[in-house]
Amino acid sequence: MGRTLPGALLLMFVGLWLAASYGVRYGLMEDGQWVGLCTQPAAYWQCEFRALLGLGIHHQVLAWVGLALAALGWLLKGRTGKWLAGIALLFAVPALVLYTASIAVFALVLAGLRLVR
Repeated sequence: MGRTLPGALLLMFVGLWLAASYGVRYGLMEDGQWVGLCTQPAAYWQCEFRALLGLGIHHQVLAWVGLALAALGWLLKGRTGKWLAGIALLFAVPALVLYTASIAVFALVLAGLRLVR
């Protein structure tokens, strides 16, 4: 396996993860049909997920977890730090898309720099 293959796979995965995050944003969070469908409590599982995700967005959970993992990735050496930086990307990319870009930008940059270091 060449040196560029893992990087290319990571870049493809991040692109797909970004597309999925936009799908959640525009398909679930901003779509007007869910406002009417979610008036009854626990009518659909999507409404529960939407409510929990909205609460997580409000408290900026994704962004802070991504930032904490990216910072921890810098502190730990070797593969452990790289793995933590990769996991930080899993939290930072949706945080960028889902309304918490101010903190998620730092998490994304820290994780990306750790991965290329």
